[in-house]
Parts: sequence; structure tokens; C-alpha cells
Amino acid sequence: METENKYNHSDIESKWQRFWNETSAFKSEINDQPKYYTLEMFPYPSGDLHMGHMRNYSIGDVVARFKRMSGFNVLHPMGWDAFGLPAENAAISRNIHPAEWTDRNIARMKNQLKSLGLSYDWDREVTTCKPDYYKFTQWIFLKLLEKGLIYQKEAAVNWCEKCGTVLANEQVKDGKCWRCDTIVVQKDLKQWFIKITDYAERLLQDISTLQGWPDSVKIMQTNWIGKSTGVEINLLVENENECITVYTTRPDTVYGMTFMVLAPEHPIIPKLINNKPNKSDIEQSIQKMRNQNKIERTSELSEKEGIFTGSYAINPVNGNKIAIFIANYVLMDYGTGAIMAVPAHDTRDFAFAKKYNIDIIEVISPTGQQSTNLTEAYVNEGIMINSTPFNGQKSSDALGNIANYIEEKNYGKKTVNFKLRDWLISRQRYWGVPIPIVHCNTCGIVPVQEKDLPITLPLDVQPIVGSKSALATSDKFLNTTCPICGEPAQRESETMDTFMCSSWYFLRYTSPQENSLPVNKEMASYWMSVDQYIGGIEHAILHLLYSRFITKFLYDCEISPVSEPFKNLLTQGMVIKDGAKMSKSKGNVVDPTEILEKYGADTARLFILFAAPAEKELDWSDRGVEGSYRFVNRVWRLVQNNINAPDKPETRKLLTMLHKTVKNVTNDLHKFSFNTAIAKIMELTNLMYQEELTKNSLRTLVLILGPFTPHLCEELWSQLGNNEPMYLHPWPEYDENLAKDDEITIVFQVNGKIKDKAEVPVGTNNEELLAIAKNSKKIQTTIGEKKVIKEIVVPNKLVNIVVGN
Repeated sequence: METENKYNHSDIESKWQRFWNETSAFKSEINDQPKYYTLEMFPYPSGDLHMGHMRNYSIGDVVARFKRMSGFNVLHPMGWDAFGLPAENAAISRNIHPAEWTDRNIARMKNQLKSLGLSYDWDREVTTCKPDYYKFTQWIFLKLLEKGLIYQKEAAVNWCEKCGTVLANEQVKDGKCWRCDTIVVQKDLKQWFIKITDYAERLLQDISTLQGWPDSVKIMQTNWIGKSTGVEINLLVENENECITVYTTRPDTVYGMTFMVLAPEHPIIPKLINNKPNKSDIEQSIQKMRNQNKIERTSELSEKEGIFTGSYAINPVNGNKIAIFIANYVLMDYGTGAIMAVPAHDTRDFAFAKKYNIDIIEVISPTGQQSTNLTEAYVNEGIMINSTPFNGQKSSDALGNIANYIEEKNYGKKTVNFKLRDWLISRQRYWGVPIPIVHCNTCGIVPVQEKDLPITLPLDVQPIVGSKSALATSDKFLNTTCPICGEPAQRESETMDTFMCSSWYFLRYTSPQENSLPVNKEMASYWMSVDQYIGGIEHAILHLLYSRFITKFLYDCEISPVSEPFKNLLTQGMVIKDGAKMSKSKGNVVDPTEILEKYGADTARLFILFAAPAEKELDWSDRGVEGSYRFVNRVWRLVQNNINAPDKPETRKLLTMLHKTVKNVTNDLHKFSFNTAIAKIMELTNLMYQEELTKNSLRTLVLILGPFTPHLCEELWSQLGNNEPMYLHPWPEYDENLAKDDEITIVFQVNGKIKDKAEVPVGTNNEELLAIAKNSKKIQTTIGEKKVIKEIVVPNKLVNIVVGN
């Protein structure tokens, strides 16, 4: 008889969390075991965990616990991505300091993480807003500057009026701020940039080495880097001692160029329009174009708008005069900010030429003959026309031939271009890493000396919203002396993009107490690379690309022992409810705290890992949570009712099921198929309720369920008479022979449609299978008087009898 002994999650979970904490159970130290570094993307300390956090960290914890039991020396750390706009905005709205807000939130979230039973080494905790961490973010900045990879320039930048700060291109989503959804506008500001473009080729080439990354992420990074091979062509401006360089990947169409287009930000425009009678109209049009977001400007569906500058350039290959336009669909961010326009063979150019009544010259024809009425751009391969001396050539051949011709005639040069732009890191906000630069009237821009790091962020400054950093209001912070000449100077008042902080934190975990360098290379050499990284796919371009870049840079500086930070990447799906992303405005937010209090951490973990494959969206279900809670109690009762089970051999059926389940769960955990692993443990549990149990069978069940529900299983493991904690016990082994079924289900079909099935001994020969099928009453009824045409037997799988009328 089952007892009504109910699992007391509150007492038991508190008990084991105290034990793990007091014994430093998951402390990581270098030893002779093979290492395994598993890491979830660290959170911004908002003050409360959400379901996305819970899913991410539950996945990582299962991996860490499984690998630890499988004989690995596991590093599983946690920290805080603690600088940034949310804390600053929260501080402004609540009239408190961001440091106070952040510290309070960290304390709360740390308790929440511990209440989930996550196996972190808290001795390695890092917090990016603490001077002992950002000292080395500043150190990395100085090294980048020393190597010529940081510069300052005035540029048109993405500006969010609501946040009062600049955004990198990667932080603009569909023309809006990635944080607050405000429409992004263009603004001219002097900014600091990192030359990530110097690493573009390496970043692209090494994507092929990321064998453990999802293809979707690799494709996104490949497209963002956007390598293309083409030609830069120099066009002389008529009646001016000026030359405009255009970049094209289609030199085969150069003879069809009838106009050229400049981005509204192009620096030559003031010279071109200076003496034009409609100068003011042109300037108004330019401003309108610049205020359009880049997504809108470059979309194939958007209206192509432009204005004629009144100036002309000369096509060097044929001497034709071409009009110079300014248009919204050209960006300074790509190529040279100027394009040659070939309306006969480019969809956007064709629409623009029709709109502004510009000539269209066909230079590629599918037949080698000129069309009488071109109704749309022809963008496929064909035969060259109107392109002497290349007429009659295939356009695919002319592509290279014309590129060579342009170089031979010194009209331009072949070149490689990337869509990737330099990383803009200046932020006009207070709550960030101070940029370690001094501005001196005599010496100019001067880097702070390494011995003076960290340049600490003053905590007596009140954040403000605006285009000027709050640091600029602090005389105490601003006023300093020049490190070179000793004269009065001013510190840089802007702070760094917070992605600078998160681009190397995984290295810091390997040696968080190191004082002289960002990492201790000996320790990093043991732990790096991260064996399994876990986080959302929304970071595919931002965080993941920046982390790869900084790791490569530190590798070149002989600081990082590896040039790629993450061997394997798992991008977990979002947690949704009622088919939509959880949000307060939709009223579909589930509070993890309430779930933990009502059902316990193990139930929450089990449901969130069982409800969907890790990489897919998970639709929250209250009924599903209750089902997981029932299963946790079902396992509890099973062990309680059989706590004194004998140490004797299992029945053949139970022994087979035990070994089969261990095998399947082991394989599923290696593949991160947590949902199917849990399903197989549930099947085993159901069978165990029907069988005579042994101490070994109960121990095996507890061990394989342990990574998913660690509190429950530690308690049961202890009750089963084990002195050492479960997390120190080896993962159970299985015997391939014992994992094989004695019987197998064979499907019986008639004309390919299933009509019956039967359990038969494994290895039953074809003749016997066919005989069993023919003896089935359902098969006999289906066949009736019909003629048997063919009999097909697939061993250990099916019998199919093909009949005619």
C-alpha cells in the first residue's frame, strides 16, 4: 500500500541548499581530472528572475551536474552584467543611486538563484560595475588603443532620444532602440570607435571552426560581417579637381552606368552643391533622408527618394557623362558611401531611374540582342552588349575580365569589402565604465597610465538624461593633470558600451582574484575554452560577435590562451504564455517566486526542462506544472514505500528497463534532449510501481533523476543509506546487452496501412513473423477473399501484405 507521505519541498530544499552552501559543494579547483567549463550568459541585475532566466540556468545546471557525476572537473560560475541604462533609468525614476539599486538587486537575485539549487561556484562571482573588474575593462581599452585599434572621430551616429545616448548599429532593431523601441535618428557627435573591422576576415574565417554552434547563429554572423569581392572605381567630377570612388560587386555592368548616387552623409556633398541655386532645397532633402532609419532606407519595399546635385561625373570606361544624385537608399556604412547606378540591371536603380526620368542602357541580354522595351531590371546572367570591347562575352566571364581591365587602365582596383562597421563604444551616460583618456590642451588625447587604473566612477554623481554625460557635471572627476606634461587637463566624460564589459567576463571567471592582468594565463589555459555556452539567440550578433573579437585580440596580446571563447553554443527558446511573449502589459507574466513557494524548485526545474526541447519555445502551462509536481511526489512515495527494499537481483524485466533507461537518458543528456530524458525516467518510474523493487533499482532512479531535481534526489539518496552526497557519486553505467529488449513490437500492415501489431521475441525470423501476421484475425478479416500479390517482411520492424481486388 502507498503511504500518503507528501514531499515537503520547503524544508527539504532549504536543508540541501544550506548543505551545499556551507560545504562549498561546487567549488572548482584545478586538478588531474578532465575539465568541463559550462556557462550560462550572466544576467543584468534587474531585481527579479523571470522565466527566461529560470530556463537558461536550469539547463546549465543539469549539464554541470551531469558532467560532474560523469567524472569531469566542472567550472560553473555566475556573475552580474551590472552596468547599463536600465539601472540608470531606474535610479532616475526612483531618485536613488544606480549603485544602490544594483547592489540591492544583486542580493535579491543571488538569493533567488540559490533557491533554485543551482550548482554555482560562488567564490568566482564577478560584478562588472566593481572597480576590481572594470579596472581590466579599462586595461583592455588601453591595449586596443596601444595597438591602433581605437580612434575618435566625429560621425553620424544612431541616437535614441528617450535613452539619451548613442547606439551601435547592432543595437538598432527595425529602426528602433533595442531597449525602449524609440525611433532612432541620426546625430553628428564625436565618438570613440574600436576597429573590429581589422578582425573581420578572421572573424569570418573562424566561423567554420565553430562546429558546436547552431547553423542559424553562424549564418547570422556571416551575413552581418558581409564579405564581398568587388571593384573600386574612381570617377572624376566634371569641372572639379575631385574624384569620387564607388564600390561595386558587378563590374560586368559598368558600361550601363547612367548615374551615380551618394549617401546623404557623404563628405563631398557640400562641395558639389555649394554654388547651386537650389542648395537650400538639397540640404532640406538631405536632412530628411538622414532622419530616416537605416532599415527603412535600404528596404526593397521602401520608396526610393533622391535629389540631383546639379553636378556630373565621368564614367572612365566609356567617357559618358553621368548625373550625381543623393539618395536615401545609399549608406555611408557600406562601401564608400557612393554607388554606380545601372538601372537596366538593378531593381532599386531601375525604380529610381523611372521615377527621375534617367536613361537606362542595357548591357547584359539573355539572347545577346537589345530589348525594345525593358519593363524591369534584368538581374540574371547573359551575353554582354553595349560594352565594347567585351560584347559577346558571357557576363560571368566579363565580370573578371572587366575588373582586370579597370585595374590595368588605372581606373580603379579590385578590393574586398565588409558590411561590418567599426564598433562604436561611446555612451553619453553615467552608469558605465569611465573611458581612461585625458584631454590636454598641449598634448591632445592622452591615455591614462596603466599604473593609475582603475579610473573609478565617482559615486557622488547624480545621473541625468541628455546628450551630455552626467560625469561632465563633476568637477572632481573631470579635473586632473596630464600624464605627459603635468599641466591641468580634463578626463573623458563618456562611458563605454556595456558590451565591452560582457565581452571578456568568461575569461575572468578562470581567475577572478588576479590583480595584475585581466586573467591568469596558467589558470585560463586549464579552463578555457568554455565547453558549453548557453543563452538566447538574440545575442547572436551583439554579445557573441564582440566576445569572439575581444578574445582574439587578447589572444594576440598573449593574454588569452585561446582565440575562440566558446566551443559549443546552445540557444534556448523563449518562455511564452498563451502563445505570446510574457509581458506585464499582456497580463501573462508568471512569477517564478510564486511557483517556487507553491511547488518548489525541483518541480519548476522539471517542468521547464520537460515541457519542450531546449532550443524551442516553451509555452507555459499551469496544468503542466501541476503534472510535474505530481511526478515529484510520485517518486517520493515510491522510495518511501520501498525504503527497506532488499539488496537482491532485479527481475529480468526491471533489469532490462533500468539499463535501457540509463543508456537512453545518458545519450539524451549528451544531446541536451532533456524533455525526452525526463519522459524515459517517467516510464521507468511507472514500471517500478508494478515490479518488486531492489535497493539498487531505487538508487539508479534517484541518480539519473538527480540533475533535474537535485533537492529531492539528495534527500532520497541520503535516506537510502548513502553517506557521501549524491552529486559526488559517479553517473550509473549500463550494459549494452542488458539494455536490449527481450521482446519487440512488430507492426502488421495490409497495403501499407497498419491493421494490427504483436509483441514477439527479438530476432524472430521472417517466416515466423509472416506466420504470426497471417494468423491475426484483424489481418485475415482485412484480406478476406482478396488476392495476395506480395509479402514484405522487415526484420524486427514490420510485415506488409500487399493485396489486389
